Amino acid sequence: MQYGFWSIVPPLVTIVLALVLKNVFISLLIGIFLACLILCGFNPIVGLNDTFYGLVNTFASSGNTIVLLSMLLIGALIHMIERSGGIEGFVDIMVKKKGIIRSKRAAGLFTWLLGIVVFTSGSLSCMVTGSVSRPLNDSLKLPHEKAAFLVHTTSTPWCVLFPLSGWLASMIGYLTSGGVAEEDAITVLIQSIPLNFYCIIAVVFALLVALFPLDFGPMRKAEQRAATTGELDDPASVDSEAAETNAPVSGAKPRAKNMLIPMLVMIVTILVSLCVSGGGNPTQGDGMQALLWGCMISLLVISVMCMIERLFTLDQLINEIIRGMSTMLPIFFVLLFGLTMGTLVKSLDTGNYLSSIFMQLLTPALLPLLTFIISMLLSFATGTSRGTMAIMGTIAIPMAINMGVNVPLVAGAMFGGSIFGDHASPISDTTIMSCATTGCNIIDHVKTQMPYVCCFAGISMVLYVILGFFM
Repeated sequence: MQYGFWSIVPPLVTIVLALVLKNVFISLLIGIFLACLILCGFNPIVGLNDTFYGLVNTFASSGNTIVLLSMLLIGALIHMIERSGGIEGFVDIMVKKKGIIRSKRAAGLFTWLLGIVVFTSGSLSCMVTGSVSRPLNDSLKLPHEKAAFLVHTTSTPWCVLFPLSGWLASMIGYLTSGGVAEEDAITVLIQSIPLNFYCIIAVVFALLVALFPLDFGPMRKAEQRAATTGELDDPASVDSEAAETNAPVSGAKPRAKNMLIPMLVMIVTILVSLCVSGGGNPTQGDGMQALLWGCMISLLVISVMCMIERLFTLDQLINEIIRGMSTMLPIFFVLLFGLTMGTLVKSLDTGNYLSSIFMQLLTPALLPLLTFIISMLLSFATGTSRGTMAIMGTIAIPMAINMGVNVPLVAGAMFGGSIFGDHASPISDTTIMSCATTGCNIIDHVKTQMPYVCCFAGISMVLYVILGFFM
């Protein structure tokens, strides 16, 4: 059945509501209900029933279930690492190296490197990197605006470029929700990473400004203020309160191995599983299987380590694992709603309808640019990158498939544009965490960082226009 204009109403309403309400959960849920309402012939009772069962039926796909389960396992893993003293031990090792850092440039480089090392989560990266580097940065008079920029830019942008964490599960999920075959999702994701220009430019530029005096705009004024007066903040600003993290359990000694070993086990397990299932070629391996094995084995390893160290009884260990899983519930539901929305959009044949209109109005070569711009606007307004990916994955990816546009290029544009909002929006959780742990005022952070992120976005747009015509 052809639904015509009605096929674009659910995703369009979802985007508009996300911009107005700044709540991805409600926006996606309403979009799902509208899609079910259209599919059932506008019977509200049947539509409501189909909405509930649409969410349930999402678990009928083994790929969807693996992705959602992996999100919970990652939450448990990170929580167990924190509670076992792994984060604190890692911090101690990094702080001991402080004696060899004697300049503002070295402090900036230390902050950048620490952000690169802590790649498991954008929020975790902001908390650890900001907290560990702040005493050093303050003593060497690195302005809080610069510290916040370095902490923020090496958090989520780097997690997307190096997604061997919960990001791997969610990014695969966003691709499959848009129509990418489950067996091809890991390959498309790998191919999209070098095409995520915004994140690449952001991470590289952060390294350059840490090493060289390349600052411009308000950031240069902040650097001059700190150098001449020693003031780390604008005198008119109020310092943010420090962010809190989960404290290690009583009796847990700071042990860096409690972080390094489980994370190394997860990386090795994923790579080995990809190679085995791909017959020696990791790009041809079963990404879903590798992800599940990596999460399970690494969680098992940290659990055994905690038991050997006598940190928990068996009952306490299980309770801690469940508590850790609960930290991922918001992301779990965003992804669940996104996957359900993707299934319904396929039933409405929205991709074909949009592509037929798009072909008449605009050349397919500009789809990567359009995807990047819309993702930027949506993520900036909502402050969430994952929610934007969940929405755009059901729109941009099907259009790319139906129109014959390079899917990894569109995926890279979608991921990069979505990160823009997480990076630039004042309501983003990583913005708030970066400011809290570095002591920077949120408005000062946004004001000094905005010229940078706009330049990153502008360069990315040019590249998407060029590659859109040649790829």
